[in-house]
Amino acid sequence: MRGKKAPKRTINPDPKYGSTSVAKFINYIMDGGKKSTSQRIVYDALEILEKKSEKPALEAFEEALKNVSPMLEVKSRRVGGANYQIPLQVRAERRQQLAFRWIIAAARAKKGKPMAMKLTEELLAAMGNQGDAVKKKQDVQRMAEANRAFAHFAH
Repeated sequence: MRGKKAPKRTINPDPKYGSTSVAKFINYIMDGGKKSTSQRIVYDALEILEKKSEKPALEAFEEALKNVSPMLEVKSRRVGGANYQIPLQVRAERRQQLAFRWIIAAARAKKGKPMAMKLTEELLAAMGNQGDAVKKKQDVQRMAEANRAFAHFAH
């Protein structure tokens, strides 16, 4: 590794809910530097989510995130000429990052509706432990479970 490690930037909480995780989510949705557009999408989605789930928006959002966040993941490691998929614990930061990525990817994959609606549907499905993002998490967990025999290669 050359140079020094990049400093960890602190992210300001979002203006409406005062939550850093919502602010991060907005940044993940942002495309081409259009933050106000991504803010509008996320806030609209959270409002609809609040109406449909009959819970406070932030609470519903956190629950959906918790259901999508993986505990284990696999990482490829080369040992003596063979590649092994080694199951590893996921750090809290990466867990949130993966959950965001999967929810957004699942919402973007749907067609024919505004992004706020697609996002709401995905978050609602995630709250009920359903939907594409939760399926992705289960696939990753299953993969890690199947490769538990190689856990001793993790250092």
